[in-house]
Amino acid sequence: MVSAPRDRVTVRQIAAQTGLSIATVSRVLNGHPHVAERTRELVRQAMDRFGDAAPSPRSAAPRAVDPGPAGVFVRCPYQLTDYFGLIVSSIAETLHHYGRHLVLDAGQIAQNEDVLPTLAQRPGIEGAILILPPEHTDDLQRLRASRLPFVVVDPRTPPPRDIPAVSAAHFSGARAVTEHLLQLGHRRIGVLAGPHNWLAGKARLAGHNSALADVGMLADPSLVRSAEPTTAFGHAAAAELLDLPEPPTAVIGFNDKVAVGIISAAADRGLRVPDDLSVTGFDDIDLAQATNPKLTTVRQPLEEMGRMAVSLIIRLLDKHRLEALHIELATELVVRGSTGPRR
Repeated sequence: MVSAPRDRVTVRQIAAQTGLSIATVSRVLNGHPHVAERTRELVRQAMDRFGDAAPSPRSAAPRAVDPGPAGVFVRCPYQLTDYFGLIVSSIAETLHHYGRHLVLDAGQIAQNEDVLPTLAQRPGIEGAILILPPEHTDDLQRLRASRLPFVVVDPRTPPPRDIPAVSAAHFSGARAVTEHLLQLGHRRIGVLAGPHNWLAGKARLAGHNSALADVGMLADPSLVRSAEPTTAFGHAAAAELLDLPEPPTAVIGFNDKVAVGIISAAADRGLRVPDDLSVTGFDDIDLAQATNPKLTTVRQPLEEMGRMAVSLIIRLLDKHRLEALHIELATELVVRGSTGPRR
């Protein structure tokens, strides 16, 4: 049995006694209509047990219930570098604006944690924001069935229609960068894409192919490489392409880090950017302006993605109906010095 102060019972103590989340206990105590009767009974029984340990009403002030700080669980199982750091910082600032508490689960090691099955039962969690979740779609569906409100940011795989999601317009962003290279006269264009099973990778390849089709070209599979988008991958994959008998005159990186690897591989071969090789990235993180020359890239609205995710989760927590469950935010082509006319 949980012991309690004799003049004050907290929601956290009731949650610990019942195994329910703080948010669920709060809904019961506040008379929320959408709570199972069995859940209400568990809370009533716990309150009775606390009452037995308290002084009699004649010698004590009425017991108070302290709701405690319920929070939004933000899962970002990656290192908080420029890309993820910008999203998480924006989420934190926006939650603070709404007076909501943030519970952060971040870092590469978090990918090995099986978090979602018990998330709805965690004390102090009223909702969740999942950033590029590595979990399978079935895991997201089970979390949805638990009735814990949550939003996905930059989904790795196509999310079910009833799960709110925020992402950037990957297709149009990739199409714009390929159109830019085509206008500069490039026809042999290499693409260093993300993993085959990533939603963003598929969408960007589709955008690239769409731009090629507009000028009567078909994509050349021999010019495409796919892997986890790191600087090391960019260097190794670009080296393969640049050592082909007929190398590309331009290479598109999945992100800005991959583009840095491409520039490094070109330098190893005495190639000048953009005179001998045009290079592009995606994201427009600070790194894009630290290269020499500065990087042509596609700007993702990373901070706005974080703000939009918070807006959606707040509306869910307030029991509002969401009309648009999947939201794509516009991207923008940013032309800098790493692209030029085909020689």
